[in-house]
Amino acid sequence: MLDDALLARIHDRAAEIDRSNGFPWEDLEDLREAGYFTAMVPSERGGGGLSLREMTEVQMRLAGAAPATALAFNMHQIWVGVANTMATMGDTSADFLLDAAMDREIFAFGVSEPGNDLVLFGSASEARPDGEGGYSFHGTKIFTSGAPAWTMLGTYAQDSTDPENPRSVYAFVRRDGGGFEIRDDWDALGMRGSQSCTTILDGAHAPAERILGTFPPGPGMEPVLFGIFSNFEILVASVYVGIARRALDLAVETVHRRRSRLNLGAPYANDPLIRRRIAEAAIALDGIYPQIASIADDVADFSLERHGDLWYPRLSAILGRSVEVAKEVVEQAVRSAGGSSYYTKNELSRLYRDVLAGLFHPSDSESLTNAWAGAVLGPVLPWPPAPEAEAGAAEAGTPEDREES
Repeated sequence: MLDDALLARIHDRAAEIDRSNGFPWEDLEDLREAGYFTAMVPSERGGGGLSLREMTEVQMRLAGAAPATALAFNMHQIWVGVANTMATMGDTSADFLLDAAMDREIFAFGVSEPGNDLVLFGSASEARPDGEGGYSFHGTKIFTSGAPAWTMLGTYAQDSTDPENPRSVYAFVRRDGGGFEIRDDWDALGMRGSQSCTTILDGAHAPAERILGTFPPGPGMEPVLFGIFSNFEILVASVYVGIARRALDLAVETVHRRRSRLNLGAPYANDPLIRRRIAEAAIALDGIYPQIASIADDVADFSLERHGDLWYPRLSAILGRSVEVAKEVVEQAVRSAGGSSYYTKNELSRLYRDVLAGLFHPSDSESLTNAWAGAVLGPVLPWPPAPEAEAGAAEAGTPEDREES
């Protein structure tokens, strides 16, 4: 849906936005005109009707032109995807987001918190009930991508009114409703145009009609929780794959252009070591596309039985694997292109900085490893065993005794 001319304009602005640590306001307007922000709204509601799988392809193309723009507005697409996924699971609580997208609203994420590695499974922020089914929110949210532009912020916090029965509360607050502060603190290594500023919630209010769900903290298959987790992992993965694809294309162009004096003026593309480096990067990247497409289709056609207890580990693996492959591909592209890629004016330099942001998205490598260890090995057993457990083992006899019996 994003034509080459539009992507070229966005690409041409990316370097200056990065240099000035600005925000892609012109990109926002161009993308709005192209129907980007309503692309995944179902066609019967007036939107573009793109599937989650098709949206991953759009995000890869946009990230190839301007990674920070793709990441900033990716958060909007995730929320539209959440509404679609929840509806597929039989919960229409988020349908208002589809209508809001058609009314030109821009969504963002106010979820991550400093020092909170529970992420979606337990908030350090406070949700205070208003007595009418709504809540006011209080707490600090970090990495709020697209901070200058959002009109509706999806957030969550914990309602501890009943200490014996705490509840995670997911809802949307409006920019024009106040009750928050956006700090001008985004001066990062990469993804500078995303302007992922810290947001302080201090009474931002969501009425009952903008509550997506309340349920006990912790992992589960509640539609809003699964919708956020699945769409986030898949669409964020797509951004980093798009960065890697662009880096690989730049490396290919460069090694065809560069000449080797050692090899009598032959292009670097003839060098067997360079060829192997680029080929291995291309092979690794090629393996990611079908994985993203497959699990995106599975989410769009959701059934619990399809992946069962492995839904969350497999979704985490898509993002973790995509980021690690993308990081390796960009590094190989930089190595192949040579020393000129170290200069900030070289696009590969910016892509190298941008791809590193993938290391900090949930689920990170530690969370991913823990999820799969739990899925494959089961829980960590207490060790050494309690005395009564050792006594029970002794009474049971040796393995040979049990086998004979």
